[in-house]
Amino acid sequence: MNAINIIGNIAALLTTVSFLPQAIKTIKTKDTKSLSLPMYMLFVIGVFLWIIYGLYSKQTPIIIGNIITFIFTAVILSYKLVEMYKKK
Repeated sequence: MNAINIIGNIAALLTTVSFLPQAIKTIKTKDTKSLSLPMYMLFVIGVFLWIIYGLYSKQTPIIIGNIITFIFTAVILSYKLVEMYKKK
């Protein structure tokens, strides 16, 4: 594994793990009042596009990191959408 691949793997790990505390907190508290819906919607779409990019360019760190990030952020987004739906 060359240096660029190591950097890519570390970057994927760090950016993926960065969403874990927010996902855990949101699941435990079910509180999403302070989270921005437009931000999470755009982010989930962006992460999904990164997955597609990673698949087409065959870049494993991008694929794996973004699939895991997609799961975390999609969970947070779903809690936000459920909270908004309950208010209506």
